[in-house]
Amino acid sequence: MDSLQNLLQKKIDSDSFRKLKTVHGLIDFCSNDYLGLANSKELFEIIQREVEKINPPYNGATGSRLLSGNNELVEGVELKLAKIFLSQRTLLFNSGYMANLSVLSSLPQRGDTIIYDELAHACIKDGARLSLASRFSFKHNDMNDLEEKIKRSRGNIFIAVESIYSVDGDECPLEDLTTLAEKHNATIILDEAHSTGSYGENGSGLAVQKKLENKIAVRVYTFGKAMGVHGACVAGDETLINYLINFARPFIYTTAMSPHSLVSIRCAFEFLQQNTDRQKALQSKIKLFLAGLEKIELNRVSSQSAIQNVIVSGNSEVKKLATYLQEQKFDCRPILSPTVKEGSERIRICLHSFNTENEIDKLNQALGNFNLES
Repeated sequence: MDSLQNLLQKKIDSDSFRKLKTVHGLIDFCSNDYLGLANSKELFEIIQREVEKINPPYNGATGSRLLSGNNELVEGVELKLAKIFLSQRTLLFNSGYMANLSVLSSLPQRGDTIIYDELAHACIKDGARLSLASRFSFKHNDMNDLEEKIKRSRGNIFIAVESIYSVDGDECPLEDLTTLAEKHNATIILDEAHSTGSYGENGSGLAVQKKLENKIAVRVYTFGKAMGVHGACVAGDETLINYLINFARPFIYTTAMSPHSLVSIRCAFEFLQQNTDRQKALQSKIKLFLAGLEKIELNRVSSQSAIQNVIVSGNSEVKKLATYLQEQKFDCRPILSPTVKEGSERIRICLHSFNTENEIDKLNQALGNFNLES
């Protein structure tokens, strides 16, 4: 165990040691609960009533989908999701991490090539590592660099990207990407984690909003962010879903979702369909924050999404800003290296439909005051 302690000491020495902590009484500018569904009492009560209707009642799936974990409830939720995401079928997973891991580890074969955006989420990179295919990255959102990498690739080519990037919060140029993929007969794997719920009719995500769903073979949607619950699904055609059922090890060997999780997913989308004003409210809060931020000289990442970033180079320095904001009652967290590249440490600010105009104005004021003091 000494070797483990030595590795932990290196984390401590670089001021990047992580600890679990609970936070109370702060204004939420940290969570991925973009539409406020996770803390909606109304949605909570709807879910509870629907869970009580399950007959016969059961608490757990008792096994994987291929054994004892399949039933009418899970299949009904998948049918509903297929209609929302405009796909032939969907397949549920316990998390977005497991969905991406399943897709990237099983679809590309030996002799194929995976090319992923350099800022893609860890689960995309981990899935690629588990694959037998060759893998390498391309410069963030750089279609010229991507095409150069495609030209040097072999076998079937898989391009893995996010619609809204989880750290920087900027959009993938989906129109340009789909054109490039069609030109080279490449398959796009799109992670819609941070657009699910916040974008598109009925929370269908950015690809559907841009009417590009038929040009993207594999789409991954997660429900633990704007939808406020848990779980994920892969959307695609009949062949894709049948392939994953037969070859995706994280699906085959994982216990299926509980009935409470399944009902929660169904209810969350039904609730959003009846409360589309939350999407509009989120967009208005983003515009308000950006308007205030324009008046402050800060090093930041350009983003039009709910994810905003203020760059403060150095783990120790960005922690100082986080502490200052928390002292002002704002729950803002630092993102440290090596999670991001050294020198690009930042405060990741998440905006929500429920943040008030006054709270947003005061956050901008606090950021400006810290900038003047430093």
